[in-house]
Amino acid sequence: MARAQLNLSIQPYRMLKRADAASYCGLSATSFLANCPVPAVLLPGGRKVWDVKDLDRWIEGLKEDSRPSDDDLLNQLGA
Repeated sequence: MARAQLNLSIQPYRMLKRADAASYCGLSATSFLANCPVPAVLLPGGRKVWDVKDLDRWIEGLKEDSRPSDDDLLNQLGA
């Protein structure tokens, strides 16, 4: 009988500390601070956290920016 193994990484929190937010984005903490334009949310007590939903929007925007425009596609086709 064949067996399959499924490894899931579930993020149980919506608000992430810097190290967790960086890891969520696939970046080091230093690179995250230098490159991520998503502002931290300041919680009562002064703790800074990042909202997963904001990070997701930023990541989606990166993918959209890398898509060729219609004009780029037509130029590639020689139209």
